[in-house]
Amino acid sequence: MKSLVLSVFALFTVSLLSAQTTIKPGVGMNFTDFSNDITGAGEFTAKAGWQLGGSVAFGKKFYFEPGIFYTAKSTQFQSSNTLVLPDQKTNINGIRIPLAVGLNLIGNDKSLVSLRGFGGLSGFFLTGVGEDLDIDNFEKFNFGVFAGAGIDFWKLFLDLSSEWSLTNIQSDISQIEYGKSRSIFVTAGLRIPLK
Repeated sequence: MKSLVLSVFALFTVSLLSAQTTIKPGVGMNFTDFSNDITGAGEFTAKAGWQLGGSVAFGKKFYFEPGIFYTAKSTQFQSSNTLVLPDQKTNINGIRIPLAVGLNLIGNDKSLVSLRGFGGLSGFFLTGVGEDLDIDNFEKFNFGVFAGAGIDFWKLFLDLSSEWSLTNIQSDISQIEYGKSRSIFVTAGLRIPLK
């Protein structure tokens, strides 16, 4: 097992040292839902949010891609009894930092069209919440995993990924317990190769 880990680390290191570097500014939409629907009281519905940022991909066939995005997520809580719990729009803003590892499945950096698969870890640093919410009731950092696929066409890219939070987003659950977030991200942008 130790030799397998060292072999993978050596392969990864050699790949990064001889890697092609691509800068990828992007913009997109996201749809976020929460894991805790309150039985008999209501349910959460994903609403459209947005993100703006970029990433840098290192590698050709296998690649490592850290990124940073300003992300605005939105979810609606639809109460089944507004006298007990009111309807609530949940807007959450923050900095999302995905760390992806990927594989070019079809095509390469010289192809007109190529298909990629990727997955990894992400962190979300809360910077603000909507006016219906109190920021002190939310965790300032959330941790998650994600998986997705992307298509590259000439100098453009389109990525679709799904993210699952591993931590609850709330620190105080006095009214509505949100649970963990589940998000779908659609990001489009430019591919700017440096090497």
